[in-house]
This record gives sequence, structure tokens and C-alpha cells, in this order.
Amino acid sequence: MKKSLAILALSLGIVSLGACGDNRMHSHGVYMLVDTSGTYAREMGKAAKIVNYLLATLNPGDSLAVAKVESRSFTEKDIVAKVTFDKRPSQATSQKRVFKDKIQSFAKEIKGSAYTDITGGLIQGAEYLNETKSGIKTIVIFSDMQEELGKGTIRDFPISLDGFRVVALNVTKLGTDNADPRLYLDRLARWEARVRKAGATEWVVVNDLEHNLESILVTR
Repeated sequence: MKKSLAILALSLGIVSLGACGDNRMHSHGVYMLVDTSGTYAREMGKAAKIVNYLLATLNPGDSLAVAKVESRSFTEKDIVAKVTFDKRPSQATSQKRVFKDKIQSFAKEIKGSAYTDITGGLIQGAEYLNETKSGIKTIVIFSDMQEELGKGTIRDFPISLDGFRVVALNVTKLGTDNADPRLYLDRLARWEARVRKAGATEWVVVNDLEHNLESILVTR
């Protein structure tokens, strides 16, 4: 009898561990980079709407972080808000409310940066999402994707994005792009080549923020 109970307890333990692992495997982790350089800082209203969409869509157990893209972005101090939502829906709702308040405060106080270190932000985002152990990891870049690095900032080296999805949002066209559209297309092609070489599983560009936001997240 005791042996049978021991076997049953062990079996239940294995099932319980498997369930935890399965939940983690299906959880989403999203790291959103927000460009604060130059005139792009004026786009923060759109960025806030995207954050609201993510808050409404992500589930208990999922993780979300929003960080600034500045002159040098490989630092935790640029993370505006971060959270892993509680498994209890009521607690997760409360966490989402606090997160939204932080983003609203950030939007009101934002100041434009001189340079745009997208690469540093990607590396920082990958570190954060790897620590969350999320099964589905997505880095969202809200930027015109024009990287401009200050003196002494070195980013011309291979980066690792194994298993990540990378989504570029609201990639506005620069004045030079209007004169020569090839510059815009080449910029996107270079970024796609770089993130795929780094191991990214998917590269998505979403410019229609009114009708295509569902492309940010994959369907579970």
C-alpha cells in the first residue's frame, strides 16, 4: 500500500512539473524598444497606444518591458517599466494598471536623445527576455530604424538573437527616403539580414498601426 502511494505521489509530482514547464513554454515575453531620438520622440502617443494593446492582449504569466532607445541603450536604466504578470487574473489586472501609469508618465516627460543605439537595445532586450524564461520571445522596435551612434560607441560585432521574433513598428520614412525610396528599402533589408544572421526566427514590419497590431504577437 505504502509503495503504491509513493508511486502515485511521484507520478503526480512529475505531472505537476510537466504542467509548469508547459505553461512556461507557452508564455509570451515582449521587450519593446521606443526610439527617443530627434523628432521621433514626438511619436510617443502612438507608442503608448501599442503598449495599451500589449497590456490588453498579454495574459497572466506573460512578461512585458518597455525601454528607451537612446545614445547608448545597453543598460537597465533605460527600462521604463517591466513586469511578469501574476498568475492570478486580479493581480495581473492591477499590475497592468500600474504599468500603464508608468508609461503615461514617461510619455509626458520624454526628452529627445542625440543618437540612436538600436543594437544596444536589442542586446539588452535579449538579456531581459532570456531571464524571463518565456517560451515565445518578441522584441518590438518602435523606430525609423536609422541607427546613429555617438563617438566611442562600438556596435559592429555579431549579436545573438537565437529563437527571438523581431518586430519593427511605425518605421517612418525620412526626408531622404522620400527623394530615393531605395534608401528606406535598403535600411529595412539590412536590419532583416542582421537579425536573421543573429538567429532570429522571424522579422516582421508593421506600419499599419490601425489594423495590423495583431501581427506583433504570435497566436498560441
